[in-house]
Amino acid sequence: MSAYVIRRLLSVVPITIGVMLITFFVFRVVGGNPAYRIAGKNATPARIAQISHERGYDKPLFLNFRQFPTQLLDAQFPQLCSNLLRLDFGRSFVTKQRVSTMLREGVGPSLCVTTPLFFIELFLGVGLALLAAYYRNTWIDRSLVLLSVMGMSISSLVYIMLAQYWLASVWRLFPVWGFESPRYLILPVLVGVIAGVGGELRFYRTVMLDEMYQDYVRTARAKGVSSRGILFHHVLRNALIPILTNVIIAIPFLYTGALLLENFFGIPGLGRLTVMALFNFDDDVVFATTFIGSIMFVLFNALTDIAYTWADPRIRLK
Repeated sequence: MSAYVIRRLLSVVPITIGVMLITFFVFRVVGGNPAYRIAGKNATPARIAQISHERGYDKPLFLNFRQFPTQLLDAQFPQLCSNLLRLDFGRSFVTKQRVSTMLREGVGPSLCVTTPLFFIELFLGVGLALLAAYYRNTWIDRSLVLLSVMGMSISSLVYIMLAQYWLASVWRLFPVWGFESPRYLILPVLVGVIAGVGGELRFYRTVMLDEMYQDYVRTARAKGVSSRGILFHHVLRNALIPILTNVIIAIPFLYTGALLLENFFGIPGLGRLTVMALFNFDDDVVFATTFIGSIMFVLFNALTDIAYTWADPRIRLK
């Protein structure tokens, strides 16, 4: 097990390099010289050349063969790798702040929204799925399925507009914009739960019902085990593999923030920061959030494989 964990963690290194290459290719090669986007439509060639020189966009992409071999690594990608190893994500062209500082300031508000949203959706999804599985093929099960499908079919924007109009503007139960106290988080979290719990319920209900028709359930029922005992002591434990996969893979997205909720409710988190950076062509900010989110996804994907052995002792990782 220890050897597998070490190998699995070491495998993250080449994947990380691959993520860096793909992200660099998208932002610097496919998108062209970022200096054109930063300078704007009416910029002069001199201004574009100045920005390119200041931010290193005029250097070769991967290797500097023009000054071989003394400055072979004086190129954009090696410099990017060096900066990332020092956790230096550059400086925002719009705010002139260091991107690392902007990320530290934005992660707190994002986690204040996504963390309660994550746990409430998890407990509601699993709890309602257990209820639907316990009363399967009854009016309770069918009603939960109907509500989940209706919830999934409606866009999150509809929930946001309805909540802002009725709960905030008309009834004045919650503030509609800002991040001044915990009260400002209630409405966006409520909207996020209503918009997302339908998909969670459908997923966990399918997992529970798949286990309910396994042979071990039929054997336990033949031995006289109650339906409640089968559901909570057998089915739930054996359904942990897909539950763990869904839960652990969702953890990196807590960091990246909730794009719609943060933008429509004025929460200064990483989601709003990313959207504003996209509108302003602030490439360094977009690259930093994209890269960190990708690396966290890779790391937690490895953690998911390791967690399987805890959920099911029959699994032996080699």
